[in-house]
Amino acid sequence: MLRCPMRDVIGMTDEVKRALVVAAHADDPEFGCGGTVALWSRSGWEFYYLILTDGSKGSDDPEMIPERLVTVRQQEQRAAASILGVKEVFFLDYEDGELTYTRDLLRDVVRYIRRLKPHAVFTSDPTTIFHSNSFINHKDHRCAGLVAVDAVYPVARDRLNMPELLDEGLEPHKVMELYLAQSNEPNLDVDITEVGDLKITALLEHKSQFAHRGEEMLQRWRGRWQDPDGRFREHFRHIALPF
Repeated sequence: MLRCPMRDVIGMTDEVKRALVVAAHADDPEFGCGGTVALWSRSGWEFYYLILTDGSKGSDDPEMIPERLVTVRQQEQRAAASILGVKEVFFLDYEDGELTYTRDLLRDVVRYIRRLKPHAVFTSDPTTIFHSNSFINHKDHRCAGLVAVDAVYPVARDRLNMPELLDEGLEPHKVMELYLAQSNEPNLDVDITEVGDLKITALLEHKSQFAHRGEEMLQRWRGRWQDPDGRFREHFRHIALPF
């Protein structure tokens, strides 16, 4: 597997690079790439989040209602993103747990790609159903990943796709790199040791999800990202798109 220290970030030059993280739910970006977001932001990258669902189903609290949960999870996501250096968070508010591949959803993602013009897009690997034989990848994650991949290529790139976006003044844009998290076929890792604690701090901002989980959860998280050599790493399936 390719190791990617900061000085060797693929495609990195002295110019500012911009990245868009496309995720199904609040907290997904921190799980999938929060360390990379923090590390690369320190080196001049601009990161933006696009959260596709409203997060209205993510609670075991019998006193919680969906309308309040939507607001809470957006606040938590903005707080977590701020810790990592993210420039802005956008929400599409599709119904949590019901994310479906539609032309409307695809157009919404393409709109943000053409608007923000990212060099790189981070998202979930849409081919992963069972990740490392340890958990089931949420169907919203798989849908978000597939829509993001299709938005990158060919829809955001090709002028005659979604001509209504041209009417909005949104010209085609060519994304140069894809980073897919939760992949069973990673080919690149990023050493996030220096920001590992920051990644966990950002995750803990999602209090509606994790406030009651305790120390056992923290140890499980650390084990999830720590290699036998003691370094913390995030793993990606990386695809370069030089066309």
